[in-house]
Amino acid sequence: MFSEEQVLKSLSKIIHPEKRKDIVSLGMISEIESGENGISLTLTPEKSNDPFISSIRSTIVRTLKEALGPDVVINEIKVQPRVIVGKKTEKKREVLPFVTNIVAVSSGKGGVGKTTIAVNLAIALARNGYKVGLLDADVYGPSVPKMFDAEKYKPEVKRENNVDHIIPLTKYGVKVLSTGFFVDPAEAVIWRGPMASNFLKQLITQGDWGVLDYLLVDLPPGTSDIHLTLVQEVPVTGAIVITTPQEVALADAIKGISMFRSDKIDVPVLGLVENMSWFTPAELPASKYYIFGKDGGKKLAEKMNVQLLGQIPLVQSICEGSDNGQPAALGDSITGNAFMELAGKLTGSVDKRNKDQSPTIKLQITK
Repeated sequence: MFSEEQVLKSLSKIIHPEKRKDIVSLGMISEIESGENGISLTLTPEKSNDPFISSIRSTIVRTLKEALGPDVVINEIKVQPRVIVGKKTEKKREVLPFVTNIVAVSSGKGGVGKTTIAVNLAIALARNGYKVGLLDADVYGPSVPKMFDAEKYKPEVKRENNVDHIIPLTKYGVKVLSTGFFVDPAEAVIWRGPMASNFLKQLITQGDWGVLDYLLVDLPPGTSDIHLTLVQEVPVTGAIVITTPQEVALADAIKGISMFRSDKIDVPVLGLVENMSWFTPAELPASKYYIFGKDGGKKLAEKMNVQLLGQIPLVQSICEGSDNGQPAALGDSITGNAFMELAGKLTGSVDKRNKDQSPTIKLQITK
């Protein structure tokens, strides 16, 4: 049998990822019962949709076993959100009021280099003098932190007017927020759809984005709850779809384009980016080997009546730059210039979209 003091002392080592304080001092532990049959307690988060509750529960079990012995039995961990009596209802804040353009970066399937394009495009836009943010919404496979050499970055949270604001990483002229900043990179993110969506909402609404010309949102591959959450939360200016020239990738890209163009979503498709268009060896910079097929993205763009924003070659420097936190768009190489050209094509497409079409309306879902 263990005392309440022993249990609380053990749990005081667990830090809430968002609040940056331990769960005991935050008042999240109550109703501790410790007897011959094991330990039971109640976890009381401030809000019912706290996306970290599941991981905190599993951490509690692991921590108690490490501190009190591997044979300790955890009977039950109830979750009971706190009820705040007499709390005034505040006027709902406008979401991202100082962001001019929100661009979704998507792909029909994984493995086409979507995040590599998103990261390099953001940096290229910043190099062109724009104020840029990058939101890594690929909740289950966040790789943006590695590409920015920021896997150890932990965002600070500041509180103003009773609202918590998450401070993005600022690097290479880009403001960045990612799920990867809040979870252990060695652990899999195992969240149900609503948990992932709620966390994305927090990054959107509580991120201290400030004034931005462009906020790029790196979406998960395919179509999912995350895509719906984004178009429900903010008016997306437009989307770009990433593909390779390979037939299987092109087939999935068609689905991605069709999703954004559907009556329910109705987000303009700004263009298509063909990645890994050809392979160029470092020792033969003038050579092009079309290992995934030739001009598949170009032909699809013509077929779907969308602009081909760029063709990005498959070269070793892009891969190496992504792995070591020095993206290709930082330099004045052939690949760096390709991303600068892509950024110019994107801004032109956005300007034309804003001139010719009315602003996007957030998706309204009624039950």
